[in-house]
Amino acid sequence: MPELPEVQTIRDQLSAYMPLKISSLKLSEVAESIVHTPLVKLRGQVIERIWRKGKMLVFEISDGRKILSHLGMTGSWRISSTPLKEKHNHIQIKGKCGDEVFYLSYVDPRRFGHLYLYGEEDAQKKLAELGADLKSSEFTFDYFKSALVKYPERFIKVSLLDQSLFAGTGNYIANEICARAYVRPDRKIKSLKGPEIVALYHAVDVVVSGATESGGTTFQGGYADVNGDRGKGVQHLVVFYQKICQMCAVTPVKKITLAQRGTYYCPKCQK
Repeated sequence: MPELPEVQTIRDQLSAYMPLKISSLKLSEVAESIVHTPLVKLRGQVIERIWRKGKMLVFEISDGRKILSHLGMTGSWRISSTPLKEKHNHIQIKGKCGDEVFYLSYVDPRRFGHLYLYGEEDAQKKLAELGADLKSSEFTFDYFKSALVKYPERFIKVSLLDQSLFAGTGNYIANEICARAYVRPDRKIKSLKGPEIVALYHAVDVVVSGATESGGTTFQGGYADVNGDRGKGVQHLVVFYQKICQMCAVTPVKKITLAQRGTYYCPKCQK
C-alpha cells in the first residue's frame, strides 16, 4: 500500500503539471467501485494545486470543491502527453497546462482505492478523521506522546498504524519505526519508558524522510510514481522484508503476525 513517502512523491511530481484546466473526463466500466461521489461539472474547471494529508491526496478545484484520493493497495496517478494505454486505467482526465495537453490517469489493478468529489465542508469533515500528518507542524513530540499513550493496552505497532492518530503510516513504515527505535513492535504501549518514546518519535522522521528522498518504496507488484517508475526506498529498510537485520548485520529477522499484518523485528537489536 502506498504510504506517506509514496503519496508525497506522487503529489510532488503532479504539482509540476498544475494548474491543469480540465477539458474531459472518462471513467472505466468498473470505476464505480473507486469513485464514491458523482464527478459532475468538472469540464472547464481548473485543478489549481495538489496537497496531501497522510495518505490522502487533495486536488483543489477552481470552483472551491476538492477531489480526495486515497490510493488503497495498488493505486497510482500517472501523467502523460498521450492517452495512457493501461488495462487498469479507471479515471482519465484530459487537460491543459499552459499550451500543452496532458492526460491525468488513475491506475489501480486491485481497485481498493477511494475517490470523492466534495464541497469544502464535507472535504474538511473527511480530512478531520485523520490524526496529525507525520510531516506537519502539528506532529510535535507532545502530540506524538499523548496520542501514543492514549491506548496503553495496545501493541506499539497497532497504534502506529492508527490513521486517526498518525496520518501517513503503513505497514512498512511502522515496522521500520520500531526497528530504528530499537523496540519490539509487539510490546504493549504501557511498557514503554520515556527514552523509548523519544526514540520512536525521532525514528518517524528518519524512516519517512529516507523513503521520501528515495522517491518512495516499491515492493513486488506495488507502487509506481507518475512516470511508472519504481521507488528506491528499499535501500533504507533495516528489517521489513529483510532476511538479516541491517542494523547489526548478523541476526536473522523474525517475522510474526500482529493484527493480521506481517510484522518484522530483530530479536537482538529490538527489546
